[in-house]
Amino acid sequence: MSDGIPVLWMRGGTSKGGYFLASDLPANPGARDAVLLRVMGSPDPRQIDGMGGADPLTSKVAILRRSDRPGVDVDYLFLQVFVDRPVVTDAQTCGNILAAVGPFAIERGLVPAEDGETTVRIWMENTGQLAQATVQTPGGRVTYAGTARIDGVPGTAAPVGIVFSGTAGSTCGALLPTGRPVDRIGGLDATLIDNGMPCVILAAADLGLTGGEAPADLDADTGLKARVEAIRLAAGPLMNLGDVTATSVPKMVLVSPPAAGGTIRTRSFIPHVCHKAIGVLGAVTVGTACLLPDGPAARLAAPGAGTPCRLDIEHPTGTFTALAHLSPDGSVDRVGVLSTARKLMEGHVHA
Repeated sequence: MSDGIPVLWMRGGTSKGGYFLASDLPANPGARDAVLLRVMGSPDPRQIDGMGGADPLTSKVAILRRSDRPGVDVDYLFLQVFVDRPVVTDAQTCGNILAAVGPFAIERGLVPAEDGETTVRIWMENTGQLAQATVQTPGGRVTYAGTARIDGVPGTAAPVGIVFSGTAGSTCGALLPTGRPVDRIGGLDATLIDNGMPCVILAAADLGLTGGEAPADLDADTGLKARVEAIRLAAGPLMNLGDVTATSVPKMVLVSPPAAGGTIRTRSFIPHVCHKAIGVLGAVTVGTACLLPDGPAARLAAPGAGTPCRLDIEHPTGTFTALAHLSPDGSVDRVGVLSTARKLMEGHVHA
């Protein structure tokens, strides 16, 4: 691939990475992953010999193809490229990177643009979920300029509305893979839950924390991280994920009472580095845990009433809002979120 590989580098939500057409990458997964490691410059803590930004949030890849599934426009595969290890994994999806999938699909001609708004129906290959994204396309062209704002991203941009359906148990087989809202692991109460992102939810106070600590301070606390990782490894088999030593799921989320008028406050590990914000589907899953009858999140949360139920998930750089549409029995039927995206660079990357 001496002539380079066509790519759009895009920000989606609070992440960014490379967006590729499947036809522009090797079909063999091993060969493809070797190329992507070179593209990102992994393994290297600085990723100095590649496009990665030395952070899990900036070492991500989206691969798209036109879908042959009925009622679906594009298939989206998310790959997390580890920074300091030669690992590329499809063990999870990414709701932040998803925010730019619709714009990319239109930019690359996979979906024709309409005048005003264009709906893109997206099959998330990692988890077998369907998402519907609404992209602003005045005059039949994608626009990235607008007045929508999301915490964790400076400035404003055009809104991208996303509605998720069928997310419960998409990776673990059930919303609560153990069948219980509370499990006892490592001497602590935990909620093991998957509403689009497998998460282990713990009360920050049970770990001797306020829940308002800065991510850098949590990253520097090696004793805390060792204890959290031990709980994660124990939770993996309970969540039908098996040995999770080398995987990026489940995510570990520490919760505390809201401090800024939201539903709950969070500090999440992805899984070994504290997130500067929170992942989209991580926020959806934590919000769902707030609506359970029991558990660390349910005990501390202050959710809104009615349906859709507004869930404001506080994180280190602001608040992420989701709207949960509830079934008559009170369970979460589908969840909508507002995000933004921006095209950063279009060209060829060399591996």
